[in-house]
Amino acid sequence: MGKVALFYLICGILVFGSVSVVKAEDAYRYFTWTATYGTASPLGVPQQIILINGQFPGPKLDLITNENVILNLINKLDEPLLLTWNGIKQRKNSWQDGVLGTNCPIPPNSNYTYKFQMKDQIGSYTYFPSTQLHRAVGGFGALNIYARSVIPVPYAKPAGDFSLLIGDWYKSSHKVLRQILDSGKSLPFPSGLLINGQKQSSFTGDQGKTYMFRISNVGLKNTFNFRIHGHKMRVVEVEGSHVIQSLYDSLDVHVGQSMSVLVTLDQPPKDYYIVASTRFTRTVLTATAVLHYSNSQTSVSGPMPSAPAGQMHWSMLQARTFRWNLTANAARPNPQGTFHYGKITISRSFVLANSAPLINGKLRYAVNRVSYVNPDTPLKLADHFNIPGVFSLNSIQTFPSDGSPYLATAVFPASHHDFIEIVFQNNEATMQSWHLDGYDFWVVGFGSGTWTQASRNKYNLVDAPTRHTTQVYPKSWTAILVSLDNQGMWNLRSAMWDRQYLGQQVYLRVYNPTQSLANEYYIPTNALLCGKAAGRHP
Repeated sequence: MGKVALFYLICGILVFGSVSVVKAEDAYRYFTWTATYGTASPLGVPQQIILINGQFPGPKLDLITNENVILNLINKLDEPLLLTWNGIKQRKNSWQDGVLGTNCPIPPNSNYTYKFQMKDQIGSYTYFPSTQLHRAVGGFGALNIYARSVIPVPYAKPAGDFSLLIGDWYKSSHKVLRQILDSGKSLPFPSGLLINGQKQSSFTGDQGKTYMFRISNVGLKNTFNFRIHGHKMRVVEVEGSHVIQSLYDSLDVHVGQSMSVLVTLDQPPKDYYIVASTRFTRTVLTATAVLHYSNSQTSVSGPMPSAPAGQMHWSMLQARTFRWNLTANAARPNPQGTFHYGKITISRSFVLANSAPLINGKLRYAVNRVSYVNPDTPLKLADHFNIPGVFSLNSIQTFPSDGSPYLATAVFPASHHDFIEIVFQNNEATMQSWHLDGYDFWVVGFGSGTWTQASRNKYNLVDAPTRHTTQVYPKSWTAILVSLDNQGMWNLRSAMWDRQYLGQQVYLRVYNPTQSLANEYYIPTNALLCGKAAGRHP
């Protein structure tokens, strides 16, 4: 009997242990999305748009830190398609990044299943099509990552949660816009501004309660200013970083950026204007929504809240007020301030100057004189299969220089675990916005004029916020620091999609000669293979 009892005890322990392992594994979430064309009239004129599961904007992805996503995307468009997950780090997994440098596009009437994890992230993000100019006509949506229950966030749970996807919009189709760019001309001024795909929308809350507004700029090229009549906004999170909580009357949100604010409905019960309007444009585009108190008997009326009188200098000063909350947790239990980024020696520096040259008589956009050209073979596949002739690691200089602009597939080589400085030098008289896939980075400095090594003396090396997209003001520079802890092939691009389309992008090859699953996952067994990689085995 003793042996039998011992046997059952051991079996019980093994079963319990197995259950514990299963429970310890992060949850899997399964989705099937179908991309199709549809017709809508967001600006009052019927036009072709891109729908995801019949929706515009696309379905909202509400996830929890460390959850795994298995998403089957079916392409019913007449052109190849990819979705990219803006701000999702894709830890050790640039295979799933969803840009042409890492993935073959999904052919029409075909599908691809993305498999990735929300590893150690929390905050407000978006997804959108990265191919051609599909982003101009939809296919985008909100992607929100909530903290695990065991990780406290530095604010009380809000009574509700609203995602606002705001951006400039054209009445023309993406194919017409593409023809304009391909002909060597710049895009015309947008036709309007939309909030969640509409000119007007409404958000309802109870008087006295506090709500989270997740604000994202999903437009093609313009900054907007966001404000709510009669209400202060408390910024709590910027692209995955908890920040020092300050109150704002209005906020500039640049192309590709996201932030979360808390708003308390502490005013008399009625309806209030929510306003977004373009910044730094001669013609101002405006979209409105309504903040509706549930006990309101009064419709929205009166003048809308005006945009700030200040322009570039005002906006730069506001940007400097966003500071990392050093004592707050992020997606992990350790405080954000435990990583002392300002004490790490910079191993390599890049100064990247954007420009808008003519090449072969046509407008292009360039970085350090190089205008990027997408090869037929994704860079990641060429690197994996050692396919020559797709890209070169010496095709672009790390600092600006004089000379003629040229076309190339520009890739910067970098070593895994380098700690690098990137300075975006903007000598043009237009606003710029830059995004890096696979990472967040510390935005340590903004300044007017030309960056010099002496500019480092003004860097914020203590509590600069981390984010994945930063603005660069006209005739100015922005400096970021990046810890290259994520091996792979990563896109560094203009978030302004006309500039990205015409070449203002590069790739960063973060390389480790030691092949290890601790550093990077294997190529997916379902990887699409195209170009010179066609017919090979993953």
